[in-house]
Amino acid sequence: MQKQLKQLPGLGFRSAERIALHLLVEKPERLPQLVAALQAAASSVGRCETCGNLAEGGACTICADAKREAGIVCVVEQVPDLVAIERSGAYRGRYHVLHGKLSPIHGVGPEQLNLGPLVRRLQGGEIRELILALSNDIEGEATCHFITEKILADTVKVSRIGFGLPSGAGVLYADSVTLKSALEARRAYR
Repeated sequence: MQKQLKQLPGLGFRSAERIALHLLVEKPERLPQLVAALQAAASSVGRCETCGNLAEGGACTICADAKREAGIVCVVEQVPDLVAIERSGAYRGRYHVLHGKLSPIHGVGPEQLNLGPLVRRLQGGEIRELILALSNDIEGEATCHFITEKILADTVKVSRIGFGLPSGAGVLYADSVTLKSALEARRAYR
C-alpha cells in the first residue's frame, strides 16, 4: 500500500508511510470508506465535453453556469491550474484545459493535447478572447505559439497572463528569468 501511495504526486516516502500506517493500524475503519469513495469517483467523474475540466456528466459546473462570461476563455495546462485561478476569485469567464503542454522530449505533440474541442469552440464564434495561462517555460511558450499560429482565427483577441515577482517577494532574491518576466508584464501605475 505504501508503494502505491508513494506514486501519487506530492507524497514522498514518509508521507506515504504515515498515511498507510494511519489507515492500516490507527484507523482501519476508514479504509473501506476511502476505497468506496475512490471507486465512486472513478466511475462517476470524467472530463467535461466542452472544456476538459472534471465533470459528473457531460458538462462541468463552470460550463453549465450561465452567469459565467462565455466569450472569454482561459486556457490552462491542467485541472489544478483551473482550480488555482478559481480560488483567486479574479476571473469569471470560462476555461479550456489542455491536459498537458507540447513537449517533444516527453513525446507530447498536438495530438496528445485537448485541442480538438478548443478548435470547435473557436469555430463556433462565441469566443472573443483567449487568455493563455500556461507555464512560463519552453514547453509552455511553445504551446502558446502553436495555439496562436496554428489554431486561432484572426477574429479572436489573444492575451497572456503576466509573470513576475510573487507578492511579498524582493527583487534582490529573484532570478533573472523572473525579473525579465516581471519587467515585460509591467502595467501602468498611474
